Amino acid sequence: MKFLVDMNLSPKWSNFLIENGFETIHWSCVGSHNSTDEDIFSYAKMEKYTILTSDLDFGFILAITHGKKPSVIQIKSGALCSNSIGDIVVNAIKLLAADIEQGALITIDTHKTRVSLLPL
Repeated sequence: MKFLVDMNLSPKWSNFLIENGFETIHWSCVGSHNSTDEDIFSYAKMEKYTILTSDLDFGFILAITHGKKPSVIQIKSGALCSNSIGDIVVNAIKLLAADIEQGALITIDTHKTRVSLLPL
């Protein structure tokens, strides 16, 4: 499982996920800071990455395109740093690995995790 961390999250997320055993890259390493969500989405789909983001637009893209991939993990929390919610995210990834591989939109906050299998 590979992760592409969106520009709206710190590059520290990449390091955190790598330290937890996941192949991960931050968008700033492969694309421009002013790329559109559609550019990031297309790249993730082509390269078979799961997108990690706090941006709700990726869920919207999945909904309007009825896409089956890429999977998207949305973090909805006041604290977006890996120090605050990182363990919750890693635990959810491990628990939901089969859903992520199949294609899913996952929303994680500090109190609950919601999973919607793709296509929406």
